[in-house]
Amino acid sequence: MSSAPITPAPEATALSEPARILDTFIAPSKTFTDIRRSAAWWGPFLITVILSLAFTYAVDLKVGFRKVVERQVERSPKASERLEQMPREQRDNQLNAQAKGTRYFMYGFPLFILLWNLFIATALFATLKLALDADLTFSGTYAVIMYAGLASGIRTVLAIMTLFAGLDPDAFNLQNPAPTNPGYFMDPGASPFLYSVATSLDIFMIWTLLLTALGLSILTKKLKFSTTAIVVFGWYAVFVFGSAGLAALLS
Repeated sequence: MSSAPITPAPEATALSEPARILDTFIAPSKTFTDIRRSAAWWGPFLITVILSLAFTYAVDLKVGFRKVVERQVERSPKASERLEQMPREQRDNQLNAQAKGTRYFMYGFPLFILLWNLFIATALFATLKLALDADLTFSGTYAVIMYAGLASGIRTVLAIMTLFAGLDPDAFNLQNPAPTNPGYFMDPGASPFLYSVATSLDIFMIWTLLLTALGLSILTKKLKFSTTAIVVFGWYAVFVFGSAGLAALLS
């Protein structure tokens, strides 16, 4: 009695880069499953570069980095006190130098994103690999973070729209440029700790974290979404409260 030949299961169709980007928003499991095939992340990085440059240009055009720095100083009593003790010319030179440095940093911000995501990927990869014995690659982890970050790009778009809609330059805050979190509606100087925590409760950042947890669970195959979510949100909580504490000390 002869047995019927076994037909291998068809492989999933490889996604194009535009499809991976679109599916990140409408069918993220498809994008993260495709990362197992290819851990390329140039697509979301290209979008990040475009949005970052567009936002920086909008800030430069509609607000000006001198105004940005002045507003930052006003929100910090210690920095404001130091500048007030300087002679007028020296104070102006200090503000101009800070404005110039901030402009350069913002135009080079995409490079910072690469390094920051490298740090995040290292923390998540080490936790999942060493503590939970997850089967994943560092390149795949990095790609998941890059694609998940596309959700935060929507906040950048909203910030650009707000600037061109006629936002008062005196009301602009470079660290929190869009009304997508409770901190946007708070006075930064009233309680730097609470303001920092409230700012972290951003709807698009939470979306990014959820996408990251989903992507890592799909990448590992072994770990449940709830497990990777605990890891992702746990590290975010460490960052949030660490940053809030630092903000309180430096204010």
